Amino acid sequence: LMGLVAKRSGSVMFNGVELLAEAAHTRFHHGLAYVPEERRIVPGLSVRENLQLGIIASKNRRDEDKMIDEIAEIFPRLKERLSQDATSMSGGEQQMLAIARAMMAKPKMILLDEPSEGIMPILVDEMFALFARMKSEGTTILLVEQNVERALKISDRAYILDQGQIVMTGRAADLLADTAIQDKYCAV
Repeated sequence: LMGLVAKRSGSVMFNGVELLAEAAHTRFHHGLAYVPEERRIVPGLSVRENLQLGIIASKNRRDEDKMIDEIAEIFPRLKERLSQDATSMSGGEQQMLAIARAMMAKPKMILLDEPSEGIMPILVDEMFALFARMKSEGTTILLVEQNVERALKISDRAYILDQGQIVMTGRAADLLADTAIQDKYCAV
């Protein structure tokens, strides 16, 4: 979707635009934001400067301070650290920053790759509450997540992959209610 890997076949339509025909660097302009598994926090930049990168190509740049204030209300930990070197924060805080940076662009769709990996449970709870809020506010969320039960609880539709292959697809609530899926993919 983001153009980071060459397509093999097929097409992807989003808001009437064939995304696979677009250059990777232009997909941002169609309302897409991406939070990679590795976070990609820029070393040597403060939390504020990393947030500013989220809107560097945005039309909303005039409202930068207002947007940072809004993000700081959603992520109080980041508000306390706006002038701090972003790479000196914990992994969970860096993950919050990566999500906040993507949110700065006010995306129509946000792609999240393993957002809970290596994060303290309390921060995971906060993240998933945020994802539910974003969804309720109309943001489309494409979530790749190993915590199947948590992902299904906030999703409308789900695809379960095993060894890189889609093994099941359907309404998230139906998949969550399926005891075979619970036993195989949601066991602790």
